[in-house]
Formats: sequence, structure tokens, C-alpha cells
Amino acid sequence: MSAAPAQFPTATILAYPRIGRGRELKRALEAHWAGRITEAELLNAADDLRKENLARLVELGLNPSDASLADAPSLYDHVLDATILLGAIPPRFVGRQGLDLYFALARGDDKVGPEEMTKWFDTNYHYLVPEIGPDTPLHFADDTVVRRFADAREWGYVTRPVLVGPVTYLALAKADPATPDFDPLTRIDEAVAAYADALAALHAAGAPWVQLDEPALTSDNLSRTRAELGELAARVYERLASATERPQILLTTPYGDASHAVAALAKTGVEALHVDTLRGSLPEGADLSGVTLVVGGVDGRYIWRADLAQLRETLKRAQALGAARVTVATSNSLQHVPHDTALETWDDATLNENLHAWLAFADQKVLEVVTLARGLDEGWEAIDAEVAEATRVLEQRAAAPGVVRPEVRARTAALTDADRTREPYLEREAAQTERLHLPPLPTTTIGSFPQTTEIRKARAANARGELSDADYQARMREEIASVITLQEELGLDVLVHGEAERNDMVQYFAELLDGFAATRNGWVQSYGSRCTRPSILWGDVSRPAPMTVGWTTYAQSLTDKPVKGMLTGPVTIIAWSFPRNDLPLGEIADQIGLALRDEVSDLEAAGIAAIQVDEPALRELLPLDADRHADYLNWSVGSFRLATSSVRPDTQIHTHLCYSEFGQIIDAIKGLDADVTSIEAARSKMEVVPELAEAGFDHGIGPGVWDIHAPRVPSTEELVELIGLAADAVPVSRLWVNPDCGLKTRGYEETKASLDNLVSATRQVRAQRGLEA
Repeated sequence: MSAAPAQFPTATILAYPRIGRGRELKRALEAHWAGRITEAELLNAADDLRKENLARLVELGLNPSDASLADAPSLYDHVLDATILLGAIPPRFVGRQGLDLYFALARGDDKVGPEEMTKWFDTNYHYLVPEIGPDTPLHFADDTVVRRFADAREWGYVTRPVLVGPVTYLALAKADPATPDFDPLTRIDEAVAAYADALAALHAAGAPWVQLDEPALTSDNLSRTRAELGELAARVYERLASATERPQILLTTPYGDASHAVAALAKTGVEALHVDTLRGSLPEGADLSGVTLVVGGVDGRYIWRADLAQLRETLKRAQALGAARVTVATSNSLQHVPHDTALETWDDATLNENLHAWLAFADQKVLEVVTLARGLDEGWEAIDAEVAEATRVLEQRAAAPGVVRPEVRARTAALTDADRTREPYLEREAAQTERLHLPPLPTTTIGSFPQTTEIRKARAANARGELSDADYQARMREEIASVITLQEELGLDVLVHGEAERNDMVQYFAELLDGFAATRNGWVQSYGSRCTRPSILWGDVSRPAPMTVGWTTYAQSLTDKPVKGMLTGPVTIIAWSFPRNDLPLGEIADQIGLALRDEVSDLEAAGIAAIQVDEPALRELLPLDADRHADYLNWSVGSFRLATSSVRPDTQIHTHLCYSEFGQIIDAIKGLDADVTSIEAARSKMEVVPELAEAGFDHGIGPGVWDIHAPRVPSTEELVELIGLAADAVPVSRLWVNPDCGLKTRGYEETKASLDNLVSATRQVRAQRGLEA
């Protein structure tokens, strides 16, 4: 490096939420996709949001000129951005350019399907999976990251550009479909050369630091172990660090424990190493004398106020490890938390005061980092007042009413194996066949139907008191009746009520269960423009009253076909909320499982013959450390079975899973013991179905044939092919036909056309295979 090295800042974050305090990026993206704004207007809106975010970080105490400002904007997904950076474009997209290419990779269109999407490590964020084959281009193909640095400097900020590291990028990639057995990591040398060129371009633009994120080094859930990936990373970063014309490198290892790799990485020549000390550990015994140790102590995953006293002790231990310097940061990107608690108001006066004190959203976490950095710079006594206040709040939270409810704890303590066990599947299958009278290849949907503008307006008007509860319920009943009529006209076999009354599949239940609170503006990005508003699980959980029985029984009264009761499972409620951090997740899951068990029993008593308990997040919470898998799968599967094991043999239990690497949890899927399991399978062309068959999965299975996350209507021919692939792999007697996921985000025009094609395709396959309908 030709310039004198710049010292790494004492306070920093790994990245800031990128969707906007008011979801500005979401609105701009959707306006662009709808043709209401131009490409230039979209890019201007994205720039305005970046300026606002950078200014806010400086206002919170980060330095505008020392690379404290991690700059990680994205129009859709940071892994997709790396694909564009590297020019790693699958052949079906050749010829496309600019945002047309970018959004086609992300969303597909009527000509081409998008790249697959799956969960980012153990979070609820979804990334676009790169497709890498032996001939996929890999070179420095796009200089957006350089131009963004230059733009920020013109605005008055010296930022730290953030990139997905090369090891993680290839470890997360899948083989190009044309070469399904290819290992993308064999292309690492070419990827490293491309990254070296990108770093050289950043250096030429004046960037003092660059951040390379390598969360793959914390995970055992990839094609290679953490140890193998750590060894590979050491070679990669020795090569990158050997370049003379590059920014200084901050190498981060968020989301888990990478202490096994730190000793080797410290010798590579990178200037700073980040470790996640919340889900990992400090690198005891490593020679850190040549690097800055960046302690990821402030939690970037969840929303609870930090224990500053504990973090102060962690930083003191870090100072004793012999690093050239110790600084403080977040454990990972703040993209997983909302912007600011100041945007919130709360309905309950007591909870209002409590929750505001207990919580820390992104802005509050920046302040916590800045406070701890002041202790590092000025001496720990400089932050005594802040540490004492944090300790007081934690003590007040522990003693608050509702945090511990003895009657709830007593109920979970009394559970036995019998509470999690149903009759053998074959006995249940026979009883359900006699009760339901379904045709071969029964058709159904996952649960939700489009949430129209009218539905949302009615819900908002009811919340504001402008629409009475009676009028609101009447409006929702009208929608349910319309959805039932539509499904009967289309010819679906097992119907749903459409979930018009639900704002969100988790928040709906959180608002009806004790122990939760909902935010008004606590939005986080799930993927692209899709945002969720996770509820806050702060206390012991119970069900004060039935939650879905009225809506479901009304829908069932309108048809002779079975209507599924629709619930969200314990693991997904935990994963898509911000769970409390003072109780083991297994205990929380059982509390939710018992609340759902009560609901399932009430649905069955009301005559509902099929009940679906969705667990799309089952794979999501799988620990990155393989040593913890067995315990996780035990309590996660156990909580589902607790929720569903009270019913008679002739009541059919469904579940749904989506956007998961199912191969890693096939035993868990079997362990759920659901009568019918629907799964995401369209984008991967039924890739998971043979895996399930080989694993001996012998219950009902509904591999999705319509990818509802792509804005296109699948043709009948396409659906016939996918149903045929599934029918070749599993017995048709247990095969169901359904979309990949719920239809909440789709419009009615495409929903009607797609479901019409789905039913027509099913009839064709029945005829082709001589099945009686």
C-alpha cells in the first residue's frame, strides 16, 4: 500500500439497515417495477437514502472521515451484488444488462426464471443463490462499489465499502444446473483474482479500508466444514493481503464462532479481524500482535438493550489477548433489526415505559457501540454512569409482571412424551381417507390469498377506529366468501379461507397471545422490497381465547369441501419474532406449542377436518455449530408435535416449509410426523423430492410447483412437467399439488391464471397416469 496506513476506528458497525426508516427503498423499488418511476428516479431515491443513513450515523457519533461508516447499500440483495461484481451470470441471462439483468436475476420475468432464494445463515433474511459452473464468468465486471465510494466522498464521507468475501460467496453458491455435480469452491483462485482487481480499484479511488464478510467460517451447515473453510480462507487472505495496491482489510466473521480460524487468519497480513463474541468466543491463544481485534459485542440480531457491564468485561479480556489494538463493533450487520425505537408508540401505559427502556434498535445499538468505544479510548470509568443505567434496566426487566408466569411454567414442566405422540401414520392415513374422500393428486394452496388494497384499507381503518369491529368483520367475511367461491370455481380439492384478517402470519398470533408486543414501525428487510415487522416476545406465553376458530368455521360453512384451519408453528413464531434472551428457546417453544395445542383442539371440536401448522422457519434456526444440531432438532420437532398431537386419527395435520436446504433437516421433517408436508420446490425443479424419497419419507408430500415469489404465471406445460417429476420420485397416492408458498403478495389476476393452470395440469397428469379423479 502506497499511502500511510489509517488506524482502524475504535467504534464501528458492520452495516446499517438499508430499507429506510420509512421503507423508502421498498416504495421506490415497487414504484419502479410498476412503471411509475424511471430507472434514474429509482437510483436517485437510493442515493437519497444513502445520504440520509450516512448523516444519521454521524449524528449518532460515528466519525465521517475515518472509515467508521460501513457502507453496504443494495437495491435487492448483497449476494446478488457480488454476483454482479463478479459477472457470474448464468447463461439464460446472457444479453441482459444493467437493472434489467439485476432484477431478472432476482425476480425473473415471463421469459426467464430467477436464481434460487434461500435463508442467509440462521436468519430470516433471504439471499439469491449464485449459480456457478466450470465456465461461469468470474472477473471484476462491475465497478458499482467503487462509484459508490466516490459518491460518498463527494458528499463528505469517507466510507468503508462492504463486500461478501470470496470464500463465503462460493461456499453459498450452487452448481450450475448444466453441471449439477460441480463444486463452486474449485473456482476460488479466479474469484480471488477478481476480488484483488476490485480492491485495487477501490485503492485507486482512495478507499482506506474495505470490509470483507466471511460468515461461512462460522457455519457447519455448508458443503465443507468450518475447519476446511478456515484453512481455505487463510490461503485466500494471504493472497489478497500480499497485494501492494489495496485498501486495508477488515475481515469479519459474523453469526457464529470462528475462533478456530483466527490464529491462521491473523498471520495472513490483513489489518483487522472481527469476531462475533455473542455467538462465538474470543480467540484465546492466538497471536494477534499484528492485527486490530474488532470485538463484535453489541448484538446485531436481536433488539434487547445490551448488558454494558458484561460487554465491558469482554472488552477487558480482549485487551489482555495481546492484539495490536482492540476496537468494538456490532456482532453482525444491523440489517436484521429496525431503525429506531423513537419511531414507536405503545398502547399499554406500563408496557410503554418498560419496552422503550428494554429495547435497542439499530440507532440505539450504534449509541451502545459509541459508548463502549469511549470506555476503550478514555478509560472504563468514563462510562460508569451508562453501565449503571443499563444494569438497572436489566434488573427492572427481570422483575416486571408477565415476564415469569408460574402457571405457564408449571404446565410446561408437567409435559411427558405422551403429549407429543399420535397414532401410527398408516392408521391415520386410513381414517383420513375415509373421512375426506379426496381424489388422487389432491390440489390445495398454502393458506393466504392476495391481500388487496381494499383489505389493507379496511384493516387500517379498523385500527384507527374509523371502521367498527362489526363492519370490519363483515368486510372480512365478504372476502372469505369470495375466496371460497373462487377456489370452488377453479376446482381445488382442499380449500383455505384466505387469511384476509391477518396482517402477517406471525404478528396476527402475537397480537392474540399473552407475552408479545407488536411494533408500529419496526420493519426489517426479508428480501428485496419484502419487509416484515417482527413482534417482540418479552414474557411467558399463553392463549387467552380462541384465535382462528370463528373465521375457519365460517369458511367451512360455505362449502362441502374441506377447509384447512391455518396456524403458524412454534419455531416460526420464534424465528420471525424478536424472542426474549433470558429463557432457553426450547422452553419458549413449548409455551407456544401448548397455546397452539389449545387452538388445534378447538378447531377439531368445531368440525375442522384438516389443520395446517406452518413451520417455514424450521431450517432457519438450525444452529451453525453442528454440535448443537441434535438439541435444536429435539426441541423444535418436539414443540410442533406438542401443538399437533391432541387430535383424532381422522383429523389431517398439514405443515409447510419453504426456502430451506431441506437435505440437512430431512430427519426433522420426518420427525414432525405431519400427515401432509408441503415444501418449496419449484425454483429447484423438484430437487428435494428424490432426497426425501431416498431418506424414506413416507407421509403425504406437496412439493410446490408454482414459484410465487417470481412475478410470472407458470404455463400448464411447465406445471405438468414439475408434477410429473414429483410423481416419478414418490408414490402418487401420497402426492399433493400446491404452490410453493402463500399467495399474500400476488395479485388476483395472476393468482387466478396460475391456479387455473395448476388444476388443469393436475388433471392432465391424472389422465396421463390413469388415475381416477
